[in-house]
Amino acid sequence: MQGICEKEMAYESGFSQKRPIALVRGKGARVWDAQGREYIDCIGGHGVAIVGHANPEVALAIAEQASRLMVCPSSFCSDMRAELLETLIGIAPSGLARAFLCNSGAEAVEAALKIARLLTGRRRLVAAMRGFHGRTMGALSVTWRREYRAPFEPLVPEVHFVPYGDLAAMEEALAGGETAAVILEVVQGEGGVIPGKGEYLRGVQALCRKYGALFIVDEVQTGFGRTGRMFACQHHGLEPDLLCLAKGIAGGVPMGAVLIHERLGRMPPRKHGSTFGGSPLACAAALAAIRFIQKERLPQRAAELGAYFMERLRGIESPAVREVRGLGLMVGVELREKAAPYLSALAERGILALSAGATVVRFLPPLVISREELDQVVAALSEALP
Repeated sequence: MQGICEKEMAYESGFSQKRPIALVRGKGARVWDAQGREYIDCIGGHGVAIVGHANPEVALAIAEQASRLMVCPSSFCSDMRAELLETLIGIAPSGLARAFLCNSGAEAVEAALKIARLLTGRRRLVAAMRGFHGRTMGALSVTWRREYRAPFEPLVPEVHFVPYGDLAAMEEALAGGETAAVILEVVQGEGGVIPGKGEYLRGVQALCRKYGALFIVDEVQTGFGRTGRMFACQHHGLEPDLLCLAKGIAGGVPMGAVLIHERLGRMPPRKHGSTFGGSPLACAAALAAIRFIQKERLPQRAAELGAYFMERLRGIESPAVREVRGLGLMVGVELREKAAPYLSALAERGILALSAGATVVRFLPPLVISREELDQVVAALSEALP
């Protein structure tokens, strides 16, 4: 295992801060390292592995499509793309009628921001403090954390940040009528696993309609059953103008999408595009993943297991725990001290988790995780905490 890590670190860019674990195999909610050690994976590729690692239905769809046709540019039609688009719109929140397919969450956000500026003729963007939307230049411009932004400034101009949950501040930001779009997460993930309140989110949507701004909802992390509904905005009856998706959409194959409300109509030709977006290979994987999510009722499973998991976590008696919060199987444990040492302690006990800011331990397990595996996670965290 050490040889694998040394080799990767010798040639890799250096942008990734590595853990000394080389993962070589996965199945369901578990992964194995090069030495054969087994872990319960509550990182899941940062929320990607919704249908589980090495999902056999996704793997079969990929293999069959790879032997038939992997590449078909968007200037031609594709049977797999057509089927995926129909399926995606069929499960989408009310009013979302078209989709732009791309390769990642950051690309989805980039496309949504461009669409907003294109259709409104405005330039100003409003985002939330503690929000995270990606690391490309446009997505980074609407991302809050200073340490991500500072090395690359100046970024896209005319971006205004307001406190998440503060409707009065949002109206003040929109009142001039010059804003192209507001972009928000239904649950702030990187910002600390902070669920938004329905009254606030619906209020922002109403303010966008009032002042002529588009309402962009970023569900890159929360989509496809993660929070207990197929899409998190369905918890609150939202009808966003643009919905950004990625992570769990294709069972681990890189893919993103922007769903577009019917009120916006068709996009003008040749104003945006993607060479790899909507490839038949990714579409086949996404179709298999979505069908598995539906067949196995993974959103309902996430709702039930998430409630159970949070109840068990709240039962941990430790002075280090400040709060347990989340929605479905998107769960954060806020500590009164730094989270990093506890992530290492969990890994030593066979549990992989990640942070959400300096003091929050975040759990994003595959939605196929069992109740018994969640019990093991709770036991390991309880043992690791003082």
